Amino acid sequence: MIRQPAVAGSFYPADANQLTSDVQRLLQTDVEPHQAYGIIVPHAGYIYSGALAGEVISTVEIPEKVILLGPNHHGAGPALSVSNADEWLTPLGPIPVATELRNQLVRDIPQLSLDNQAHQYEHSLEVMLPFLLQRQAALEIIPIAVAWIGLEDCLNLGDALAREIKRLGDDILLLASTDMNHFKPADETERLDAMAIAAMTGYDPERLYQVVRDNRISMCGVLPAVVVMQAARKLGATSCQLIRHTHSGKVNGDYHNVVGYAGFTIQ
Repeated sequence: MIRQPAVAGSFYPADANQLTSDVQRLLQTDVEPHQAYGIIVPHAGYIYSGALAGEVISTVEIPEKVILLGPNHHGAGPALSVSNADEWLTPLGPIPVATELRNQLVRDIPQLSLDNQAHQYEHSLEVMLPFLLQRQAALEIIPIAVAWIGLEDCLNLGDALAREIKRLGDDILLLASTDMNHFKPADETERLDAMAIAAMTGYDPERLYQVVRDNRISMCGVLPAVVVMQAARKLGATSCQLIRHTHSGKVNGDYHNVVGYAGFTIQ
């Protein structure tokens, strides 16, 4: 099965030449990439968060295998849906799914389900692929869509992913896809985002979950972020560093109704 692009031509260019030009422009060439256990990256249209996504992805080494976790915006399929496609098509060409690793994860982690409903129209992982492919020509992916699960399930999934990565001994990058608070005035979004960012830079995934829930912060990928922070912590990570925070108003001039974006590296 081939997973077709869902948002090419809307979130990013469908034309391969234009997409290559845009991604090369958004990636930074003047930074020395370093090893990381994981990254947390925004997933809006490139005009809004592409510069920050490119900035984050430029700062770390991209291995051949990347496990991507993003929110299930549409609510279709099981709570934890691993794409059952063999490859994901992009305007820059197909990206193979690491099927052997994916199938092993599904066998060893009972919470995971092989299912493509959640991925068919979902943008949160798709928009990452042109950046990753530009940085790693031999890229293989494992896309996981996360619907609503509780804190304990997030932590358990992070533990299980870390065990599998340790067992395999492969160089695997974890990527969590999330935007920050949605559709409030800029000053309110900055206040709410600052609380979530403090929990993240304090490397406290449990606190991040509670802060977002208790303050009703509409951070769509909080669950993928908690899972990736927990997995990376079990793998040995000790810091979650903020690269930059911004919001949509700085692009379109509307400060009354903004979406926040933040990018992080986990080391």
